[in-house]
Amino acid sequence: MAMRSEILRKEVLPFAAMIVVVCMEMATSTIAKAALNSGLSPLIYIVYYNFLGVLFLLPGFIIQRHRRHPLPLTLYMLSRCLILGLLGTCVAVFGNQGLNYSSPTLSAGISNLIPAFTFVLTMVFRMKKFEVKRRTWQAKSVGTIVSIIGAFVMTLYQGPTILGSSSILLPQKSLLSDEYSSRWVVGGVMSVAAYLFLSVWNILQTAILKNFPEQSTVVFFGTGFTSIQCAIVSALVERKLDAWKLQPGIGMAAIVASAVLESLCNQNINAFCLDMKGPLYVAMFKPLGIVIAAILNLLFLADALHLGSIIGSIIVIVGFYMVMWGMWREAIIIVEPLDIVRQSGDANETSPLLQK
Repeated sequence: MAMRSEILRKEVLPFAAMIVVVCMEMATSTIAKAALNSGLSPLIYIVYYNFLGVLFLLPGFIIQRHRRHPLPLTLYMLSRCLILGLLGTCVAVFGNQGLNYSSPTLSAGISNLIPAFTFVLTMVFRMKKFEVKRRTWQAKSVGTIVSIIGAFVMTLYQGPTILGSSSILLPQKSLLSDEYSSRWVVGGVMSVAAYLFLSVWNILQTAILKNFPEQSTVVFFGTGFTSIQCAIVSALVERKLDAWKLQPGIGMAAIVASAVLESLCNQNINAFCLDMKGPLYVAMFKPLGIVIAAILNLLFLADALHLGSIIGSIIVIVGFYMVMWGMWREAIIIVEPLDIVRQSGDANETSPLLQK
């Protein structure tokens, strides 16, 4: 019974949690895209939903800090949360600007670059060794290159419309096709930048949680610093007071939904899974987002599904699973010798013939 509950906690619970996270991420992107199409400024949207998210996170932070023997809030921990907030600001600004210029389907497809970015970053920071002769290293390297090629295909090649029509999103597309294509490319580049910062954010948050395992506190300070930094950036860019006024409608609904789904739910669930399984496990579920995003966009936004997005998504997913195969094989190579040693130790303890 104890073993079954342990498997449920360590395997089934994170798996189900990440499925929920991906669904909520795609729902948030779809609602945000509808709000941005209505004229809401991406920067103002980021500020409002982050500040509202901080208010939602406050009760959890207070409850955790009033438990017995809470960990001390050191300057070192707060400084790391400040950096985490800065990375979150870059993710939010680039991600929402990219979403504004392109579509949730393109953003979801490019998000599959996260495991490739994570692999490259571990090499750059010497967290992993260059082992060119090993098959697992070769698979991860080739998979990384394939994923990057797929992202370039999605960004630079739009292609003919396969499903849906983008006329609702951009009525002037037929008249300004060059401008539309350039916006698509800019949106893709911004999404790539956002997911590069997100890869670093995942690695840093995992490191923080190892030294400071209070998820609600880390999420609260990370979101709080992101809110302050986004407000500063937005105040410098959006200087018209009329742009900051919210009217009842899709914009306000998107802000509330993003605060609940993204800041409150996703951030805490993400922290839980990062702490338990690590950043690569979290990245494994990104390909699911393409399917969900495409369905939601066709149903609610009348967004077009282009041939370039389909081809690029397939290429990215192939590269993604090459990287995952390499990591899976490495895990088996590491675990098998440990199992042999453990079994040998058990045999020495239980067999009377081996005892002196």
